[in-house]
Amino acid sequence: MTVSLQARLVGSLSAVAFVALAVAGTTTYGVFVRSQSNQIDGGLQRSHEPIEELVAGNQPDLERAIEQAAPGTFVALTDADGGVRFIIPARERGHAAVTTDIAEFADLTWPDGQTIGLADPAVFRTAEGDADDERIRLRISQLDDGSVLFIGQALHEFDEARHRLLLTELVVAVAALLVAAGVGWWLVQVGLRPLHRVEQTALAIAADGDLVQRAPGADSGTEVGRVATALNTMLDRIRDAFDSRDATEAELRASEERMRRFVADVSHELRTPLAAVTAYTELFDRGARNHPDDLDRAMHGIASETARINELVEELLLLARLDEGRPVGNSTVDLSEVVVDAIRTARAVAPDYPIALTVDDIVTVLGDAPRLRQVIDNLIANVRTHTPPRTLTSIRLATDGRRATITVADNGPGMPNDQAARAFERFYRADTSRSRGSGGSGLGLSIVDALVAAHHGSVRLDTQPGNGVTVTIDLPVAARANTPSEDNH
Repeated sequence: MTVSLQARLVGSLSAVAFVALAVAGTTTYGVFVRSQSNQIDGGLQRSHEPIEELVAGNQPDLERAIEQAAPGTFVALTDADGGVRFIIPARERGHAAVTTDIAEFADLTWPDGQTIGLADPAVFRTAEGDADDERIRLRISQLDDGSVLFIGQALHEFDEARHRLLLTELVVAVAALLVAAGVGWWLVQVGLRPLHRVEQTALAIAADGDLVQRAPGADSGTEVGRVATALNTMLDRIRDAFDSRDATEAELRASEERMRRFVADVSHELRTPLAAVTAYTELFDRGARNHPDDLDRAMHGIASETARINELVEELLLLARLDEGRPVGNSTVDLSEVVVDAIRTARAVAPDYPIALTVDDIVTVLGDAPRLRQVIDNLIANVRTHTPPRTLTSIRLATDGRRATITVADNGPGMPNDQAARAFERFYRADTSRSRGSGGSGLGLSIVDALVAAHHGSVRLDTQPGNGVTVTIDLPVAARANTPSEDNH
């Protein structure tokens, strides 16, 4: 059978109270009995001298004289040979006279010169009275002539007082136990009230699954407070685990969605050039081989579309290598040279797109020069793809001593915020039709972002419709030792 904590605590408290009351009652009872016994023995000790004087004086009416000298006292005298000379019963007010059989003390051995009980050579005994439940306390001493004198006092009042004390202690103990149990039950109930609130909170959380709730009382330094703190800590960890699981599941779903979109985008991008190659091949099979103009057009188309497929595959391979964390080159690169070469090529390819260059500082970084050149090429090509001719591209190089900044800005039509937020996504194109005339494969800015990240840098795109697009690249500057001329400067 399972016993509640409250019942166990109250039971323990009652058991402790019972032991304490038992010890206190036993001690009180023993002290009272010992005190009363010593008081009775002391009274008998004080009474023996006048009685012995009367016995030694051979009074003519000895019994009457003894009754007058020690009223209510039991007195008996035996000869040296054991014969009983007289017995005077003990009397107490409201009780019958009490006497006892003194023959059982006939063989009493007297200790020679030894003090027994109190100060004189006497023996104290408690004897049974001549009626049930009657006792008498005796002082037994031997006189000079060999006779034995018995002096006694009835124990009616002593026994009644002892019984009253015992009964009182029992009643008081029972009442005290009941009060202690009742008060203990109330105190334990009050003390466990915070624990009940913790229990109710735990049940509510189990029923509703609401991990936001917290057990009260955690700020207290009590045992219940520590339990509440432990429960709240556990709830925090469970909630963190659920949040982490939800975040992981959301990330997996997003990753799966990105993968599906990626596969669809790759398939879409490859489908067009493959279809074109297939069409040119069919044209060749249908007789273009025998017509020089058609043959030239078919071979040129196949070469163009194959180059397009090769470019897409190369871009995908580059992104895959960067995703795997493969390091790029780690040589010192002069960014001004890289930018100047990229501008020279861009002007040759598209002379109707002007480019302006501003170099605030000569900036060197650690990295891969061809990959950094690809970053600039992609940004310039992105301007040509998405802006009309005569759009000005402004490139600026600057540094603060720790970071190099490359800013590529145009004065074209700009982008809406929703498109700008997705500009670095792979295969993202504002034109969902994916016509070849509206842009490339949608990997240009993705490659820029991946290459900049591989060089431990960051890239940011700022735009507003009608205000052009500004792409800012931050790269760590290469540490260089001071030259003697610099030291003396």
